[in-house]
Amino acid sequence: MSMIFAKPDAASIALHIIESVDLSKWLADQPDYVARWLDTTGFAAGLGEVCLVPDAKGAGLLVAVGYGTKTTRSRGRFHLGYAATTLPAGTYHIETKLKRKALEEAALGWLLAGYRFGRYRSQKPAKAKLKAPDSIDAKQIEIMAAGEVLTRDLINTPASDMGPDELEHAFLALAANHGAKAKVTVGDDLLTHNLPMIHAVGRASDRSPRLLDMKWGTVGPTLTLVGKGVCFDTGGLNIKPGGSMGLMKKDMGGAATVMGLAHMIMSLKLPLCLRVLVPAVENSISGAAFRPQDILTSRKGLTVEINNTDAEGRLVLADALALADEEKPDCLISMATLTGAARVAVGPDLAPYFCDDKKMVKALEAGGRSTSDPLWRMPFWNPYESMIEPGIADLDNAPKGGFAGCITAALFLRRFVDQSPRYAHFDIYGWQPTATPARPKGGVGQGARAILSALPKLLEL
Repeated sequence: MSMIFAKPDAASIALHIIESVDLSKWLADQPDYVARWLDTTGFAAGLGEVCLVPDAKGAGLLVAVGYGTKTTRSRGRFHLGYAATTLPAGTYHIETKLKRKALEEAALGWLLAGYRFGRYRSQKPAKAKLKAPDSIDAKQIEIMAAGEVLTRDLINTPASDMGPDELEHAFLALAANHGAKAKVTVGDDLLTHNLPMIHAVGRASDRSPRLLDMKWGTVGPTLTLVGKGVCFDTGGLNIKPGGSMGLMKKDMGGAATVMGLAHMIMSLKLPLCLRVLVPAVENSISGAAFRPQDILTSRKGLTVEINNTDAEGRLVLADALALADEEKPDCLISMATLTGAARVAVGPDLAPYFCDDKKMVKALEAGGRSTSDPLWRMPFWNPYESMIEPGIADLDNAPKGGFAGCITAALFLRRFVDQSPRYAHFDIYGWQPTATPARPKGGVGQGARAILSALPKLLEL
């Protein structure tokens, strides 16, 4: 799916974005018949209202788009998405003068509103096209939209068509499209290459576990992205109830998000050296499944007592993080749909992240604000370290008690990173439970645009 702006020289209809308090003032500058038309249709410039005003021949003259109030806008984002999905076929341009950030959000929201997942059912494409405002970086906006499309498509595809092997094919296609080098370590070769916990989690499935490894760029600072690629999670022998298993096709949302982010980075040709690691597995049930109270030895040499086989994501990430950390990248980031505790804490809309590096935090927070990609910082709370130490082994993959589940998971992962100067972990949800402007129900990226925006300051590009 390609979501791009209309050609800049195309004939277009003006979009007037109007706040509720400014409606009377705006109408005073319009011809009388415009005011009469809007009055007849009941247009009040409420957030999400869209009214196409025809000319004398019935063709589109202009579009009035309600922008509501600052308070109503603060309760959401990508509000121009309402217009993108309701206007008839045609080409439009934004006539109203807005601040650059608002224009960028409006333009990106318009493109994202055009997303359709049509693999299994024909979907009507978006008909309305937008010309990119002159003051924005149209190419970057289009690239961010394309990265988001990749992420959404991967998450939305069910596990029957998106197992470890299909995720591998998508990963290799991404590498090939950008001239990156990629290699895959599959099945028992994971043991040969000292990736034992990835093997342990995935060995029960008839679709072999694997580690996907991509490298791109030869000059500049080093960035490594690690994404959880659990293509389906039954919970293992600690099997999930049906209600909890229903969305587990999205348990590879971390992998999908880092792949979308990698697409953005490589498409923009950022001057850095990128590595992407995805442990791709299916957490299944068979006689080969790993068991509660098993003790696994990780790549790093740390031993892990298994107290719940449904806490498998941190196991596969741990081996991948240990491998990544051996290269001492300038910046290391992990992304995963890791804990239900994170959802309880911040809900589906915010992307919680863990980071103790002040420069990294500052850059990420600024990136989230500038790209309408909201983040919320959570603590690596050192006093909870004892909660992940079971006594019989170095680490416990599922501490009892239920307290601070997302924090203890993040602390677990941090144990496998001690060489990289900057590390952040994102515990994302990767799913939009109800449709909102530019964010239809289904798979969604979180944190990728914030990271992309942070990279120039973070890595001094």
